[in-house]
Amino acid sequence: MLNKIIHFSIKNKLIIAVFTIVLIIWGIWSAGKLPVDALPDVTNNQVQVITRAPTLAAQEVEQFITYPVEKSLSNIQGVVEMRSFSRFGLSVITVVFNESVNVYFARQLISEELKEAEKQIPKGVGSPELAPVTTGLGEVYQYVIHPKKGSEQKYSAMDLRTMQDWIVARQLTGIPGVAEVTGFGGISKQYEVAVNPDRLKSMNVTIPEIFTALEKNNENTGGAYIDRKPNAYFIRGVGLVKTFADIENIVIKHQGNGIPVLIRDVAKVQYGTPPRYGAMTYNGEKEVVGGIVLMMKGANSASVVDLVKERMKTVQKSLPEDVTVEAFLDRTNLINRAISTVKTNLVEGALIVILILVLFLGNFRAGLIVASAIPLSLLFALALMNLFGVSANLMSLGAIDFGLIVDGAVIIVEATLHFLATQKLKGKLTQQQMDNAVGGSARRMMSSAAFGQIIILIVYLPILSLRGVEGKMFRPMAETVGFAILGALLLSLTYIPMMSALFLSKTIRHRRTFSDKMMNFFQRMYAPVIKGAIKIKYAIVSSALALLFISIIIFKNMGGEFIPTLEEGDYAIEFVLPQGSSLSQTTETVMMAERMLLKYPEVKMVVGKTGSADVATDPMPPEASDLIVILKTKKEWTTTSDFYELADMMRDKLSTIPGVIAEPSQPIQMRFNELMTGIRQDVAIKIFGENLDTLVSYADKVARAIRPIKGITQPQVERVDGLPQITVEYDRARLAGYGLNIEDVNHVISTAFAGEVAGAVYENERRFDLVLRLDSSYRTSLEDVSNLYVPINNGNQIPLSQVATVSFKTGPAQISREAGKRRIYVSFNVSGRDVSSVVKEAQNKLNEKIKLPTGYYFTYGGTFENLQKASARLMIVVPLALLLIFFMLYLTFSSVKEAALIFTAIPMSAIGGVFALLIRGMPFSISAGVGFIALFGVAVLNGIVLISTFNQLQKDGMNDVMQRVLEGTRIRLRPVLMTAAVASLGFLPMALSSGAGAEVQKPLATVVIGGLITATFLTLVLLPCLYIIFSKKIKLNMKPGVASIAGIVLLLLSFNAKAQLPVVKRISINEAIGFAKNNLQFEVNIQQINKGEARIKTATVLSKTGVFAENEDMRPTDNKGILKIGVSQSIAWPGLYRAQKNLYNEQLKYYQATAAAIDVDIKRDVRTVYYQLWYLQDKEQLYQRLDSIYKSLNDAARLKVKTGDSPGLDSISANVRMKELQAFLQQIGNNIQIQQQALMQLLNTNEAMLPVIRPLEKIPVPGAAGDGIHPVLTLQSQNITIANAGIDVIKNENKPEFTGRFFSQRLWVASDPFTGFSVSAAIPLFGAGAYKNKVKVAQADKAVQQKQYEYDKQVMTNRQFQMQQEAERNMSTLFFYEATGLKQAEEIIKAASLAYRAGEISFSELSQFLTQAIEIQKNYLESLNAYNQSVIQYYYYINQ
Repeated sequence: MLNKIIHFSIKNKLIIAVFTIVLIIWGIWSAGKLPVDALPDVTNNQVQVITRAPTLAAQEVEQFITYPVEKSLSNIQGVVEMRSFSRFGLSVITVVFNESVNVYFARQLISEELKEAEKQIPKGVGSPELAPVTTGLGEVYQYVIHPKKGSEQKYSAMDLRTMQDWIVARQLTGIPGVAEVTGFGGISKQYEVAVNPDRLKSMNVTIPEIFTALEKNNENTGGAYIDRKPNAYFIRGVGLVKTFADIENIVIKHQGNGIPVLIRDVAKVQYGTPPRYGAMTYNGEKEVVGGIVLMMKGANSASVVDLVKERMKTVQKSLPEDVTVEAFLDRTNLINRAISTVKTNLVEGALIVILILVLFLGNFRAGLIVASAIPLSLLFALALMNLFGVSANLMSLGAIDFGLIVDGAVIIVEATLHFLATQKLKGKLTQQQMDNAVGGSARRMMSSAAFGQIIILIVYLPILSLRGVEGKMFRPMAETVGFAILGALLLSLTYIPMMSALFLSKTIRHRRTFSDKMMNFFQRMYAPVIKGAIKIKYAIVSSALALLFISIIIFKNMGGEFIPTLEEGDYAIEFVLPQGSSLSQTTETVMMAERMLLKYPEVKMVVGKTGSADVATDPMPPEASDLIVILKTKKEWTTTSDFYELADMMRDKLSTIPGVIAEPSQPIQMRFNELMTGIRQDVAIKIFGENLDTLVSYADKVARAIRPIKGITQPQVERVDGLPQITVEYDRARLAGYGLNIEDVNHVISTAFAGEVAGAVYENERRFDLVLRLDSSYRTSLEDVSNLYVPINNGNQIPLSQVATVSFKTGPAQISREAGKRRIYVSFNVSGRDVSSVVKEAQNKLNEKIKLPTGYYFTYGGTFENLQKASARLMIVVPLALLLIFFMLYLTFSSVKEAALIFTAIPMSAIGGVFALLIRGMPFSISAGVGFIALFGVAVLNGIVLISTFNQLQKDGMNDVMQRVLEGTRIRLRPVLMTAAVASLGFLPMALSSGAGAEVQKPLATVVIGGLITATFLTLVLLPCLYIIFSKKIKLNMKPGVASIAGIVLLLLSFNAKAQLPVVKRISINEAIGFAKNNLQFEVNIQQINKGEARIKTATVLSKTGVFAENEDMRPTDNKGILKIGVSQSIAWPGLYRAQKNLYNEQLKYYQATAAAIDVDIKRDVRTVYYQLWYLQDKEQLYQRLDSIYKSLNDAARLKVKTGDSPGLDSISANVRMKELQAFLQQIGNNIQIQQQALMQLLNTNEAMLPVIRPLEKIPVPGAAGDGIHPVLTLQSQNITIANAGIDVIKNENKPEFTGRFFSQRLWVASDPFTGFSVSAAIPLFGAGAYKNKVKVAQADKAVQQKQYEYDKQVMTNRQFQMQQEAERNMSTLFFYEATGLKQAEEIIKAASLAYRAGEISFSELSQFLTQAIEIQKNYLESLNAYNQSVIQYYYYINQ
């Protein structure tokens, strides 16, 4: 297969060139369409359920909303985790599904369950909604809207918020890939009816009365239309309020004297605002309004941001000139920096690889040919990435090593150069000679090249089994590397041979190049090293084992982290004030913090996001803020150049603000952590239990216990208590005395302070709520709550303090739940240490110092949880990869010893990887783990090269182990060094990179480079020593007696095996046709005939005879009646029985005629199989003869090697040809067994049979066709007769039917009975048309069968003519071989064999002659077989 592809590529250079151009175009086009992002989206598969309940405290939110919704969702299948929190006015439930569950299907399941949950939630409390379909990478674009300098006083926060909601957000929604545009900060506009409670009391008006008046006086209606020709006049009642005056003039009620009370009499109408839960500040100067563009899950962030930016140009034109929209977080900045890092690493790596190739190959053209495979394989990878939906990001493109990619191309080009250098060729080669040289070299080495590429592919396959976060992070890398290597493999088979044959220099010059001088230098350095190592081989092996043991100890104590933190280039500082701080207090403090941060020259802009946005996908309480610190480029930094050091300096600066906790993080990192685990920090210690007070107490103890641990930043206890509340506790006795119920009082309190929407006011298309609440001056203190007037049944009003106690209390600020239980967490980030060791130390401290009560327990979350899951999976994946490598090695060498020798490259390479991490101060991470997996695949390649060379030298007669090792290492020093250099140095730019995202790539590159250094040492020093040790020690020593007994046993076993081989019967073609009479199809047809004969006897069957008893003439005076007893019988039209019998007779004739059709089919099938068997038998004999020729030539070649007349290439070639022939013989044997089985089935026998032993005979072509029509046409003709008989049956079915009855009567008044009879005829009076149509259907069926007969006859005639022509055509080809071809083939074989033995021709020339001769004989057999098969088909169509 591979050889044919290479041959085709060299012979058809233009076609390969066209395909290459197509690949370039496809790759460039795909690169433009490829989704681009900084990182793979690792967010788990989750759906958020958000419920807003502005009037409820945390306890009520949990009881009334969170728990019922959780309970409804608990039965959904595929859920991995469910967590929630309940806060004042807000419930957020996060449901995490298996990755295999489609997110839209998951949302559908949740939507269905929410319908049930809504029934359990009290009416009017809140309605659960699904959050947008977005992810941790969803916040792709964030902006602020603010007035320009000088216009700050012109626009209020309400004006800016209105612009955001009705201009900016409206135009951004609908962009492809945008899931939601949520507003942040500002003041939402409302039309507020601000009630004065004193006026309410004086005019005896209640809040419910005002609410009812507003509801009933703000609506439009329609009254259909009035038809007044020529027009129709539509009736429209316009009653919506439009202005403050319209609202003020609404009548609430009439006093006793008939005077109306208007809204303006008791309240002031003004612009108001709902309770604020979020604010946004800008550079410590002012409050602004902002927006967050959330990207749809799976969308292309780069294209989405580009579309948003394009739309923003239109948005800016829609805003006033002195108002601007300014982006402060734009994902494309990070994407561009990350992709720039990848581009730089790829370009630098490619240049290094090209330089190494040119140096080692010593041929500039060869280096460029190999190097040209780099961009082509990359384009192929990009095309497949686009095809399979893999995005271009830091991980998918970052692990491509061009050293691995060009490995196959290097092997082929190096083999070609070696062939040209070692052959005694002079002058300039012709293109044909060059094609032959490249083709021969490529065919010899392609198996090694393909095997090396397949090893790398297999090693990357287990990475595809990773799931969860690590799967989403690293699977794109494995897929991309797989695509690139697959592309390189295809190019090695097609493009590289074509380019080598076309562009390598055809002028042979045997001169020393710089490469040769460099390799001579390495040889001089290496020769004493390998000789010295062999002398102390046991010490070398012991030292390697000691190093391995030391590296295992180092690895165990190295520590670990999940994924190295990506340096995003901006900070997101979590800024938290004391519990219960108001939104205004938090905003003031945040602005002060912003001004402090702006003093750093590295800071470009600071935006503070306090509280939660409109769509609460990232909800925070009013005392918590995210400070988004936008930094300048690092070139402009002056304070420090270290990203994390600057973050520590900012934290220290902000910690000077009293009562504030500031924790620096990064925007994407913070969002990932929170969405995936519900916690923003790296590590969270979770405490589960029932009682909130107990949980808080133990959380404080945990925080104190872990605070001294080095590497832990300030621990944060989840704030679940200490929320100041004004609590209204009702006195039920007093309520009963006034005739009040709690629901009415609650409604008054909710409306007065929270406000209640009584309708809407429209400003063109804009809609604003019309809200009723107390005036702001009466909503400032506890006394205002106590003095709120509540209406009672007699029309009077009393203060709330008369029926309730109003007081200050603290309550829960937030109640968190996970897996159906309450929990609290203590979280922290890790700085200066790896996560794994910090958590381990924390676990030990907590086990010593804190004992939890029964029912309470710890768990650990955050990135540590992900690290544990990923490490557990890698513990399965890495051994699986190692087993796959060992299995492939065993398949290649068919030796456990040699596979184990090469396999030692893996632990030796791991030594280098571990020490490289240690030297660079890096902990073990999942990136490093993937680096080890990639390293293991590369490390075994050089071992394969070296062991293969040792084996080849042994086959060539070099039996001295020492000589074999020294010669093999000398020969393979260049390819070993070149492979190691291109693979390791290709990763060098990645290991030294300092660009955006380099943190993720560095561990991977470090492991590969360090590992390949030790792996190369293994290949060149340790592996030869192990080879010598194993060759000497592992021998099967048997005593002579034991050996003799073993030989006798083996001989007996082999004889017994031969005795048990089945004896094959040989038969002629006529005997085979005779045996075919036993075919089961004949038996089936006989049974059909028996069935037809039996059916004829049923043609005259009558319907069943009826027996009846009936009583009639019963009346009041005679209750006995008249009893009748008798029989009845129905008879069809007599002609129907005759017609049915005729139909059954015709059907029987069809079955009888089927025997002839079966006979002709089976004859054809038996002949086809028999002559195919005969052809395979002759082909097998041909190959057996050729095999014996090559065996004798192999013996002659070995003799020439021993006498020094040949370098050993002849022996190798003869051996290869023998192996190839044995494979062909095995294939033919399998085909013979298949045909034998088919023949046994046709003859209905269990005995294996073969054709007679004589050359394949030619079937004679009959002179004329057989007499009579073909049995297949006879059958179709009979179908016409059957259809005709069916018409007669239908016609007779339409004739009358007769029924007769005979009965006996007995009259009770008479003593003698009498008898009687009746005869009736059934005539088809009604439905005569339907009966006629039944006849037409039968006639149509006859017409169909008639046309089918004509068509079958036409097909038979055409096929007969075609088969005759095909037989004649094959006969003309056959004539050439019979006349001259076969004789020439025999002469070529004899002459070539004699000439080779005499030394007149080389083995390659002999092989060409033999191939030509055998090809002639094989073509003759194939032509004869094709001729016989066409004649067999002709026999079938002429019925012979």
